[in-house]
Amino acid sequence: MSNTSQLVRGYEVVIGLENHVQLSTVSKIFSGSSTAFGAEPNTQASPVDLALPGTLPVLNRAAVERAIRFGLAVGAKVAPLSIFARKNYFYPDLPKGYQISQFEIPVVQGGQVEFFVGDVKKTVQLTRAHLEEDAGKSLHEDFHGQSGIDLNRAGTPLLEIVSEPDMRSAAEAAEYAKTLHALVMWLGICDGNMQEGSFRCDVNVSVRKPGAPYGTRREIKNLNSFRYLVDAVNYEVNWQIDEIEDGRSIQQATVLYNPDRGETRAMRSKEDSADYRYFPDPDLPPLVIAPQWVERVRGEMPELPRAMAERFVAQDGLPAYDATMMTQSLALARYYETARDACKAPKLVANWLMGEISKRLNSEGKDIAEAPVAATTLAALIARILDGTISNNSARQVFEALWTGEGSDVDALIDAKDLRQSNDTGALEALIDEVLAANAKSVEEFRAGKEKAFNALVGQVMKASKGKANPAQAGELLKRKLGA
Repeated sequence: MSNTSQLVRGYEVVIGLENHVQLSTVSKIFSGSSTAFGAEPNTQASPVDLALPGTLPVLNRAAVERAIRFGLAVGAKVAPLSIFARKNYFYPDLPKGYQISQFEIPVVQGGQVEFFVGDVKKTVQLTRAHLEEDAGKSLHEDFHGQSGIDLNRAGTPLLEIVSEPDMRSAAEAAEYAKTLHALVMWLGICDGNMQEGSFRCDVNVSVRKPGAPYGTRREIKNLNSFRYLVDAVNYEVNWQIDEIEDGRSIQQATVLYNPDRGETRAMRSKEDSADYRYFPDPDLPPLVIAPQWVERVRGEMPELPRAMAERFVAQDGLPAYDATMMTQSLALARYYETARDACKAPKLVANWLMGEISKRLNSEGKDIAEAPVAATTLAALIARILDGTISNNSARQVFEALWTGEGSDVDALIDAKDLRQSNDTGALEALIDEVLAANAKSVEEFRAGKEKAFNALVGQVMKASKGKANPAQAGELLKRKLGA
């Protein structure tokens, strides 16, 4: 594993994640009720979801297939036989008094997730991923001091993905969560909508002195934003260190993060597995997954991000970091491939996507699918840089016009803004002669060995040409004139 420790105030941070991924089935995991978001409270809860006497659960095959798909994607073992168990606890939004989950034998075992923090590659090992049903939801607003219970979510299919405690900073945890989020959407097993609860993060955090045993962990529940994840972990780490430094011990607990106050607070003491009194659910037989089923799912899967990134390195010559960035989402990868095929310039396409386009999308809170500049239009712009029609600076002006809707035709915008570079050697030579005559001091400094003086002369040529000179051509002619 490539992870390295990062100390905070002399302590090593230890982080593991549990992610609850809502599977993209149209019906619930053990009933035919709809999983659609936003329905009126308690209109999508069947007798099975409500645990009425005489009802029996029936496993949703589509949920199992999504679990298999995830297991294959992370290189895990897909268990040929797994068991559903009852996780017993009492809460108003849990109508059965227990949750159907998996405990001793989960459907997905092991696996790993690779990602970058900056340009450093990290690997996090997975413990397991298991199928379970979601609980309902307690509503505390607009009830005149009382709480309401909405059981629409009860029985919604979840895949809980549990990592090993391999992360050593909030930044690593956030990048891991982002990579997992992108992967489940890439696979089509989850819509990834964090605001609707489709992808939730529970973060286990502890601190220890380097080389010491693991410290006592506290679990931050139900984080639905990557920014909140970073803020919550950083606050929790410093809180735990303060407690230890003040001579107090850390008590195992479940905590919530309050983004308005920027702090975590204890919700309840943290239960261990024994507190839930797990036992096999007598209403559900063991889940048997035949090898033929696994192979059929494998054959239907899209090319995985890691394999696609490796292909971009081998086929397109991209650096590993660039290739990973181009496979952050399936939509981004398709955009890159379309632009690359149109202009035959992989590295330049990647640079624009990681630079100008990424900056604009982030500032406007948009996804690549919402980019106002189409992949073929970006390719046309890059082609005009490559053939010397415009400079890089002029290209940014054209890109600005494309993005803001000033126009959609690259060549028309170049002409409208009078940005075409001049490749007239005779006219450029005359311009260079004028610059050299007017900048005798820079000429002397260059001949005395000062390289910066050459750059200053190129700048003067570009200024004199009002940006229309080809910089490469201007540089070559300048060197010839100066006898360099």
